[in-house]
Amino acid sequence: MKKFSIVLSLILFSRFVQAQVGTPDPSAEKVKVIVQDTSVKVLNVPVDTNSKKILVKDSSAHELNQYHGLLDDNPIYNHKYPWWQPALRVVLQNVLLNLFDHYVLNLDWSKVGFNSWKNTANPFFWTDRWKWDEDRFGNNFFLHPLTGAGYFNAARASGFNFYESMPFAFGGSLMWKMFGENAGSYDPVNHPELNGRPEREDIINTTILGIFGGEVLYRLSSNILDDRTTGSERFGRELLAGFIDPGRFLARLFQGKVGSVTTEEVYQKEPLDIVLSSGIQMQKTLTPKLTLNADFEYGDPFEKRNRKPFDYFLLRTDVIIGEGRKVVDNIVGEGVIYGKNMKIGNTELLLGAFMHYDYWDSYNFELATMAFSGGIMSKVAVAPNTNLYANLHLGIVPFAGNSREFGPDTSQVRDYYFSMGAESKLEVTLNYKGLVSATVLGYYYWLNNVERPLIVGRPENDFITVLKPRIEFHLFNNVGIGFEYLLYMDNRLFNDNTTSYTSKTQEKIFLLIYLADFLHNR
Repeated sequence: MKKFSIVLSLILFSRFVQAQVGTPDPSAEKVKVIVQDTSVKVLNVPVDTNSKKILVKDSSAHELNQYHGLLDDNPIYNHKYPWWQPALRVVLQNVLLNLFDHYVLNLDWSKVGFNSWKNTANPFFWTDRWKWDEDRFGNNFFLHPLTGAGYFNAARASGFNFYESMPFAFGGSLMWKMFGENAGSYDPVNHPELNGRPEREDIINTTILGIFGGEVLYRLSSNILDDRTTGSERFGRELLAGFIDPGRFLARLFQGKVGSVTTEEVYQKEPLDIVLSSGIQMQKTLTPKLTLNADFEYGDPFEKRNRKPFDYFLLRTDVIIGEGRKVVDNIVGEGVIYGKNMKIGNTELLLGAFMHYDYWDSYNFELATMAFSGGIMSKVAVAPNTNLYANLHLGIVPFAGNSREFGPDTSQVRDYYFSMGAESKLEVTLNYKGLVSATVLGYYYWLNNVERPLIVGRPENDFITVLKPRIEFHLFNNVGIGFEYLLYMDNRLFNDNTTSYTSKTQEKIFLLIYLADFLHNR
């Protein structure tokens, strides 16, 4: 149901995407534009007198990175639209989603009206007028953030920057919970007082993780889009970018950008390295499963520049084939919010503040966190063509979900706690001449149950360690082979001073394809 916006985007795309070039008027009109330094100047810009689409852009006033890419989207082409336009698209997204849930899927909670709004139309989600819900893990920590990314990118694709787009993620989420759902009670006998109350964790996940996912999807789609292209290449780029970021595609559709053509690059693009892999995952008591993985590294963390949110991010994604409803096995991502580059001797550093999204959804354990950390990334040349990379992050976790002491199950209701706490991450990689790469990933989480014991059981402190040593060997060209081992350890301390300990392992062997600087036009 939460993927309806993607389906709608692809349907609309098939009807409307068609690249076209107008015939410019030989007599250029004078057009006012605002450049990065906010000064106003007048340019002689050819304009199509039929479509009024600007065909020539001036990027001469824009700073470039060391890869000759724009440091910002060109504001001449990506100007800021009135706030009501992205707000209207957020409303449209919610209305269409509710209609689909109601009339196509016939879901009871989508039947809304004045009677349901008497209970749900309350914006203060931290009060007792709201509750914790019983949705399954993937719905709360994966699908809700995807919906929030659509809200966020309604504004991001309308010329709003990272911070200006945040309120749209919150506003869209709040509107949906107050007016898009008729919240019921998961325990009408024992807790009838919860009947009709909306769920507060959806606001948190949809907003914060929607911001994270929205900016990542916006940046990835920018590296794919190229408004200078036409024909089949343009169609393919629009199709792929629309699939990745449907919220942005809808905005481009209404703005007329799907079919407009420019003579220069108009989007910020950073080098994008992609590693694709596929292999077999093995774990005790379960049959081996096929895995598909994609790792994305966007931007250069050691380029000296003024840092903006997410001009560097790392995203690792794992998909499992044959696990039933648990398809998305793991997503781990981090993006810089603010940073400063420096060099000490032969050591390159990036120090800054980072935003994190960790998501683990397997039959062994469920764990999802959002976090804000202070971190340091380093690169040391230890020998010719041999580098040592080390990253350390210490952060707070304002909201999380983690398995209960008996572990995850296969039901469609909640089998995990809502929590908050702190986390730390350590990643060390030694790359020897591009032939062998050895990595140790370490994650440590302290989580505390935030729910009322009346509803979910004993509150607790949960201490979780995840270790992932990994080794890769280069075979030929851009092909390699690798092996990874995962160790999950969970120590729980309950309020009655009892404890429990759980340990799980899994192994993975895989083939890799390295795609360096993928789809980045220098």
